[in-house]
Amino acid sequence: MSELIVVGGGAAGWAAALAAAQGGASVVLLEKLAESGGSSALSGGCLAFAGTDLQAVVGIEDSPEKLFEDLREVGQEVNDETLVRTYCDVQLATYAWLKDAGVRFSPVIEAASGQSVPRAHTVDPADMVRALRSAAEATGRLDYRPSTSAQALLQDSDGTVTGVRLADGTSLDAARGVILASGGFAKNPEMLMQYAPHYAEAVFVAGAGSQGDGLRMGIAAGAGLADMDYIKGTFGKHPTDETNDHSLQAVYKGAIAVNQNGRRFVDESISYKLLGDAVMAQPWHSAYQIMDQGIFDTGDDRVRILDFGRRLEEGLFYVADSLDDLARQIEIEPEVLVTTVRRYNGFVDSGHDAEFGRTNLVHHHGQLRRIETPPFYAYPSTAVVFGTYCGLRIDRSARVLRDDGSAIPNLYAAGEVTGGFHGAAYMTGSALGKAVVFGRIAGEAAAAA
Repeated sequence: MSELIVVGGGAAGWAAALAAAQGGASVVLLEKLAESGGSSALSGGCLAFAGTDLQAVVGIEDSPEKLFEDLREVGQEVNDETLVRTYCDVQLATYAWLKDAGVRFSPVIEAASGQSVPRAHTVDPADMVRALRSAAEATGRLDYRPSTSAQALLQDSDGTVTGVRLADGTSLDAARGVILASGGFAKNPEMLMQYAPHYAEAVFVAGAGSQGDGLRMGIAAGAGLADMDYIKGTFGKHPTDETNDHSLQAVYKGAIAVNQNGRRFVDESISYKLLGDAVMAQPWHSAYQIMDQGIFDTGDDRVRILDFGRRLEEGLFYVADSLDDLARQIEIEPEVLVTTVRRYNGFVDSGHDAEFGRTNLVHHHGQLRRIETPPFYAYPSTAVVFGTYCGLRIDRSARVLRDDGSAIPNLYAAGEVTGGFHGAAYMTGSALGKAVVFGRIAGEAAAAA
């Protein structure tokens, strides 16, 4: 009999496996695909941490309390306060733990979605998963089984989880229980239609294994659900380009978003998940991010969502020496676009956005910029669903909960398969951060049980 089974080989699964093995447990990690990594390896590689050495070295003042306030505000306070507090309490120790495991961080990027100060700590996400796997394997307590799919949880008469049934019909027992870390369901059309019909026209980018397996198994075992009403896409995905999976966030550098009628439709500083909702309500579910040369020059080629230069080289921007010419290229009435930009510049000058109340570049960070220096740029944008950000209810120890709040014995969950942490929207770095923080918590809790 194995001691602990981890289902899923993304960041959450490998973090859980490493923490459990370090805690003395023998771990079997099941990955249904031939290679581990999941949606984590496809992500933008940002983790939201506060109070780190990388922030201090460049003079960024941040704290767990400020992080907590931002997460609660961005989540519109419908996220689980206990989970948010737990994340903020242990995220700094988890950052150090990741570095000890061999994860390498790049400098902190400019403040991004939902951040009042810069706190997006960047990694190569595939390298991070490989580092966690290598550290777990080095413990000598890991049995890694790729191309092995779990189909159901095994439970005894009182509901205690005792193992899993595999796709080949065999079973694996686990004395310390099971950790579900199998990701979301962005590749499951039936679940998407059930839980997110409003995103039927969006673009979906996720790991091939994101079929909702863990969610399905958890529900069958009696788990409650959280945040199912808050599935959202990320604004900024080019509607037709298939070479760039990631969105572009020029709005967080000062661009404005206009619809096909040439008019703004939203406060561009809000979470790009809420921007995703807004663009899906526009004609053709699309918009343009409009900027000038000064804003374009603030791009950052180290960060995928801010790499303007690469997208320009790939021919994805419209470029013109005047707003009139730009409008003609994107088939908007020139007078309308010129009026929209002129009106916005007036708001910047007066310090008050009378249309949508925008006060900063992103969240509470950064001064607004005029759009005035040619050439001018337009980037076509729609919403892309990278993950489902909802799922099984858990507590601060990553135990899976029933609807009545009681824990299902010996069942834990971490990462995208869980709900409750994000709430109504999303902070950059909080999904990958949640994966490693609660993966580590789940592993430690299961090993100590």
